[in-house]
Amino acid sequence: MKNCIWRWAGRGDGRSRSGRAADLVLVAAQFILAGLITGSLWGADGDGSTPAPLDVLITGGTVYDGTGADGVSADVGIAGDRITLVGRNSGQAAQRTIDATGKIVCPGFIDLHTHSDEPILAEKTRDNLSYATQGCTTIVTGNCGGGHVDVADFFHKVEQGGSGANVAHLVPHGSVRQRAMGGSYNRPPTAEELRRMREITAAGMRAGAIGMSTGLIYIPGMYATTDEIVAIAKIVSDHSGIYATHLRSESTGLLTAVQEALEIGQRAACPVHISHFKASTPPAWGKVKDACALVETARGRGEQVTADQYPYIASSTSLNATLLPDWAREGTAKDLLRRIEDPADGPKLRGAVDQAFATRGGADKIQIASFAKQPAWNGMTIQAITNATGQPPADVVLDILRRGGASVVSFSMCEEDVEYVMQRDFVATASDGSSKRPDGSMPHPRSYGTFPRKIGRYAYERKVVSLAHAIRSATSLPAAVLGMTDRGTIAVGQFADVVVFDPRQLRDAATFERPHQYSTGVEWLFVNGVATIAAGQPTHALPGRVVRNPRLPHTLPAAQP
Repeated sequence: MKNCIWRWAGRGDGRSRSGRAADLVLVAAQFILAGLITGSLWGADGDGSTPAPLDVLITGGTVYDGTGADGVSADVGIAGDRITLVGRNSGQAAQRTIDATGKIVCPGFIDLHTHSDEPILAEKTRDNLSYATQGCTTIVTGNCGGGHVDVADFFHKVEQGGSGANVAHLVPHGSVRQRAMGGSYNRPPTAEELRRMREITAAGMRAGAIGMSTGLIYIPGMYATTDEIVAIAKIVSDHSGIYATHLRSESTGLLTAVQEALEIGQRAACPVHISHFKASTPPAWGKVKDACALVETARGRGEQVTADQYPYIASSTSLNATLLPDWAREGTAKDLLRRIEDPADGPKLRGAVDQAFATRGGADKIQIASFAKQPAWNGMTIQAITNATGQPPADVVLDILRRGGASVVSFSMCEEDVEYVMQRDFVATASDGSSKRPDGSMPHPRSYGTFPRKIGRYAYERKVVSLAHAIRSATSLPAAVLGMTDRGTIAVGQFADVVVFDPRQLRDAATFERPHQYSTGVEWLFVNGVATIAAGQPTHALPGRVVRNPRLPHTLPAAQP
């Protein structure tokens, strides 16, 4: 069976994707058969002996196993860091018994898209509390092309300091490009620079990264050609990784951007994952349906393509990435200041900002999340600042940029598109946020509320999707994207990443006006068998582990970029 598993997971074996998928079915069948024969699927020892005592027994709950199946009444037992019982407990002793009557028991949620690269290392936020209160047990860092390039060092720091969640990491293409190319980015890399990027990526993959990410609206990734990305993604493919991308456009160029992502996956023989899938700005509304059709067609051809989404109509990023044209963002902060004051570029830039406001529906659609030089503006829209200061909206923007810039929340999507995307079976739930503690900023509420909003509001309350669908989108689907076979479902032998929540109370409390509000409804949360939420209260335990690419063996020969 072990050989069968490795044959399916391996690359370059000359077999078709459909052939490898057939092997996966065989593996699953062998596993289930073995479990039925031994009784291990239900927690029995198989030899008639008395099972060892459980550390935790969760009784009376409705178990959603994460696969998309409806909930069933069952007990769940945990011993050490594993689930050892699913079914009915027949008298097995337990150190702690949790009555989950009226509650849902399911796998801990897996967030494929966070920007917690620094917060998960920081003393105040490494417990991941703003995510633990959502039910999250695993996060992925290195998204949108930015983050830690030295994967081995990052993993060492996570392990050394401890974390409240399991952590997987993507090699960030933009940061790799920055390291390899110095300060000159608006050009193709030299042969030596491309070789260096491939070498850095290979080192990150050997250290256990689960793939590579790109951020193709950000400097320096925006200057990368499709050919450059393919050349690096081939290294990722050689190491059985995924290609995750912040598309080159999420607005009117969405379809072209999706086609580019699919081309990269095809040419590099690499699974493709589209981050925060959406159609942004009113002129693009509705295009997401055509974008989904492109993905579904590719999947119909046997290509591995998935996506993730946060369930909000607003996005969040830097002010300059939101409103400035590409030509204005090139270079350093000093270059931008020079353009603002230039007699020719300055008026041109103001006109571009005015046009951006028109495209986005007005200056009232952009809200300041964090502006260090004038915190009183945090939470105010550009229009509100205009009303208070008398400055035109474009001048407000340029004034903020002169003083170091700001992060913003942009209300740029429509509810119909959000609901359409979340109903697709290839779309996982992910926050695009980061671990936070309350401070003076006014960030996007997604860092506190993504998963309860999807499961509690959209599924349980509004019935936009079923509970089973919503839970799968946060558990077994992201686990499959990452290649995890030991997390993401409730089954004997799985790591004990388990959440117990009250569906009547699971709600996002964070709003755009009051974003630093912890979600409600999670009563128990276990990460590798250790409670990080106990009886509704955080324990601040740090039982998370580094999750290295599960598709790889423990050791690999040096890559040949």
